[in-house]
Amino acid sequence: MDFMKLIEARYSVRAYKPDPVPKDLLDQIFEAVRLAPTAANRQPIQIIVIHTEGRQEELGRIYHREWFVQPPLIVGICAVPSEAWTRSSDGKCYADVDAAIVMDHLTLAAAELGLGTCWIAAFDPQAAREILGLPDGVEPVVFTPLGYPADSPTAKKRKSINDLVRYERW
Repeated sequence: MDFMKLIEARYSVRAYKPDPVPKDLLDQIFEAVRLAPTAANRQPIQIIVIHTEGRQEELGRIYHREWFVQPPLIVGICAVPSEAWTRSSDGKCYADVDAAIVMDHLTLAAAELGLGTCWIAAFDPQAAREILGLPDGVEPVVFTPLGYPADSPTAKKRKSINDLVRYERW
């Protein structure tokens, strides 16, 4: 698919079919994730693939929306800050930025393959830690359901370019 058309076609899916996601599609998505650029190419992330079948109630503790557990899979992107590049001038750790880049690659790859995703940041981090057995030093950053959409995109509301882009200075 043409990249601009892909960007326009991708949307936040909030209804999913229960159909399984074939392994070859998952492999393609995770290859896109593996190739995502990260600061100093450190790749300070871990991807957790969670099967929803029989775990809907438990996984609902992470995010309380029925559609979150509708598809067969949920994917969590976790950061490992100790492995991330940190800017020396001010100590800014890029682990969260890297996790966001990885999630963006995941959502775009999924959309190209006809799968739906929805970026979830409003989750319960403590529930995520407990349910996923995350060790100290690993931070859950973002989740997405992953499956075939059972809804249709609605019109996207976005700011105009003039509200977003400045040249030379603020």
